[in-house]
Amino acid sequence: MQPQALYDVLKDRRSINLRDLLPDPIEPTSLEQMLEAANWAPSHGHTEPWRFTVFVGEARRTLGEVLAEAYRLGTPAERFDAAAMAFTRARVLLAPVWISIGVEPDVVKKMPEWEEISAVAMAVHNMHLMACSLGLGCKWSSGATSRHPHVAQFLGLHPPAQLLGFLYVGKPAKAWPLGQRQPIADKVKWVLD
Repeated sequence: MQPQALYDVLKDRRSINLRDLLPDPIEPTSLEQMLEAANWAPSHGHTEPWRFTVFVGEARRTLGEVLAEAYRLGTPAERFDAAAMAFTRARVLLAPVWISIGVEPDVVKKMPEWEEISAVAMAVHNMHLMACSLGLGCKWSSGATSRHPHVAQFLGLHPPAQLLGFLYVGKPAKAWPLGQRQPIADKVKWVLD
């Protein structure tokens, strides 16, 4: 790969909001490519701690029910909003694919937790880059409901495993957004001779 081609893929990666995705189905081969890209993330000790569950089609409705219950369980009575719970249930239908993001630490090798979580984040980044290269939009959703223990249990993630949220995937409904970054020189200190 030419360095410029790699740079272009990195520079063009975007997180696309849920409301900016089309509900059109995604080809299974695209999802498989994304998951294979995730599988090539580095992990200290070769623990490969990433765990994913893919929800498509009607399976999203079951996920919506689980997320709605997590909202109910995680919301104090004085802040509970029935409309918010209904939106939590229905929002999974706004994207054709939802992929849970879990970390399952290797209990034998006992790598530091931050390294295992970092490995999963790199796996998700690989998946996100592949999605963007395929013209698919996605975003990592990591709010309290997306990480609630009720949802983790539904997914079969039991401590010390953790649920880190969901990557939702779909075809963008709008033109690919432009990105902005502050100059790298503002974020780097050089120490020379």
